[in-house]
Amino acid sequence: MPDTSKYSVLFEPVKIGPLTARNRFYQVPHCCGMGHVRPQAHAAMREIKAEGGWAVVSTEETEIHPTSDLSPYAEQRLWDDRDIPALRLMTDRVHDNGALAAIELVHNGNHAQNLLTRGPILAPSDMSLSVAYPKQARAMDKADICEFRRWHRNAARRAKQAGFDIVYVYAGHRMTLTQHFLLPEYNDRIDEYGGSLENRSRLIRELLEETHEEVGDSCAVAFRFAVDEMMGADGMQAQEEGCAVVEMLAEVPDLWDVNVSDWTNDSATTRYEPNDGYQTPYIEFVKQLTSKPVVAVGRLNSPDMMVSMVKRGIVDFIGAARPSIADPFLPEKIRTDRIEEIRECIGCNICVSSDTLGVPIRCTQNPTMGEEWRRGWHPEKIDPKKDQDAALVVGAGPAGLECAVQLAKRGYQVTLAEAGNTLGGRAVREARLTGLAAWRRVADHRIYDLQQRANIEAFLDSRMSAADVTELGISNVFVATGASWRRDGVGRTSRLPFKSESPETIMTPDDIMNGLLPNAGPLVIYDDDQAYLAGVLAEHLVARSRDITFVTPASVVSPFTEYTLEQARIQRSLIEKGVKIITGHKLVAVTNSSCEIRCIYTEQPRHLACATLLPVTERIRQSDLFEELQGNARSGIETLELIGDAAMPGLIADAVYSGHMAARNFEVDPEDVAKQLFRREIVSLKNA
Repeated sequence: MPDTSKYSVLFEPVKIGPLTARNRFYQVPHCCGMGHVRPQAHAAMREIKAEGGWAVVSTEETEIHPTSDLSPYAEQRLWDDRDIPALRLMTDRVHDNGALAAIELVHNGNHAQNLLTRGPILAPSDMSLSVAYPKQARAMDKADICEFRRWHRNAARRAKQAGFDIVYVYAGHRMTLTQHFLLPEYNDRIDEYGGSLENRSRLIRELLEETHEEVGDSCAVAFRFAVDEMMGADGMQAQEEGCAVVEMLAEVPDLWDVNVSDWTNDSATTRYEPNDGYQTPYIEFVKQLTSKPVVAVGRLNSPDMMVSMVKRGIVDFIGAARPSIADPFLPEKIRTDRIEEIRECIGCNICVSSDTLGVPIRCTQNPTMGEEWRRGWHPEKIDPKKDQDAALVVGAGPAGLECAVQLAKRGYQVTLAEAGNTLGGRAVREARLTGLAAWRRVADHRIYDLQQRANIEAFLDSRMSAADVTELGISNVFVATGASWRRDGVGRTSRLPFKSESPETIMTPDDIMNGLLPNAGPLVIYDDDQAYLAGVLAEHLVARSRDITFVTPASVVSPFTEYTLEQARIQRSLIEKGVKIITGHKLVAVTNSSCEIRCIYTEQPRHLACATLLPVTERIRQSDLFEELQGNARSGIETLELIGDAAMPGLIADAVYSGHMAARNFEVDPEDVAKQLFRREIVSLKNA
């Protein structure tokens, strides 16, 4: 019988060139930190997406030649035929689950440092590298362009041999040679590949046509194109040259994959782009100009928004990178009317940070992401319980909630005890701060799951002592009691407390998240955590204080957020809001009206007016209960484990992962756990 649900339009098949996708869910290309280095892990991760209902599952960037070497970052490679078998691992698994496999071919131009290959760096014009390395790219001559076209054509042929159904030409994110030719900022040529827009788009047309000639008999050819650089008149704009490119090439590709540029805009966090579907105003014109199917992104979590975008003629496919990471089974949950079970992406970009750090992908919402092969974890399946019947989880923050929910899924009778009056811990408390409202989804998803289960009981206002735990008589205990922020300034730069004459003037992030406000007068925020929270607190408090000075030993504000693509936005926002920023200084002393800071290079002192000091440095693990239980030989406890921030303060993603791992490993042989932890892909020396 036909599906008559309000979401049925999302499950209609759609033709892409010579192929048909089974529905409208399209996992667009996204990096994962696995690439050519970890092909089995990569294949397993993409396989889960296909199993979860995505009709198209794409790779990350796939380098077509050694002159586009992105080392040390592990993207895909199709340099020669030897790369085909590793990619065939992915296509076979994707096909086995009924999805089409897409590959994003790329040459990165001056974005590639070629640190491994030491090959020539190529660009439309002579220019510096786009990354901080003291080297320049050279302008491509006609022979180089001819060679580049040959490399791309060869890679397309190899992609077909590897089993891919859709082959990309890629001009986006300010990272690709094709886009560089398109942009006057990069292209100052005066030949047929420079000058007019038609000339600057010539190379793209040639690649699209040649890819069709090479593989178009059985493969679709997709064009990924950034229609707007979000730079105003200083860059490509959707309603000007962006629109003109679409008109010029409207019917050439089999599919248009459109977004905005650069990567910081395409993958903007909810902190600065809180609305799902935020790219729609930039891409909604595209489908009016082409008869070919269109896919677009914008952190699309809401099924109702998806339906609206299709019915309004904005897209044919619902594109997703981050939402497909947070919940690989998003399409299947919509199809089976389990909307409330979707793990919505919170837009924190911890997934992005993995790629920028060069490690396998991870996710705050989905702790199984990146562990599909290494640990054998599945986002929707978990082994049933073994011999034990019950477990106690103390603390209902991210780690405790995740641990309790997964233990309940396994079939244990779970008791969850929370000292406070709400569930969610730091996920809820941080979500109260400016820009982090979406982080509440971490708690909401798990609380909803908890509420559906008869074998889990949650108790609020239930601070547990060791005697309480012993009296309860549950022999398996997981302690997730969290951590609290220090008041004494001990952090990355100084391992000794600062001098303090007036502790009453010092507040902590916990105080702010609990609703307290600084005293009237100058506020000094001292950031030696150097992650995201101090910058968030500054934005949160700027409207509540006339005078904020942000001090950090780092060279910029919130340096960790370079990895999440936010750093420039954070520093710009604070400057625009009047926050004074002092970098390269450490805090050494505080009185009731001032604080002393010193240059980390010269020790030159400075004094700042300070009515309230807010240090954001390190956290103190709240592990007293665990240690007391650990030392009580007569407690009757068989399993005792410390998890989350109480074990090792970190990101919310780390806490969720810790809780999930504890639940998975409960009643598993420790030797098997160790084997999973160190399972790694080994390079074969057979053909060396």
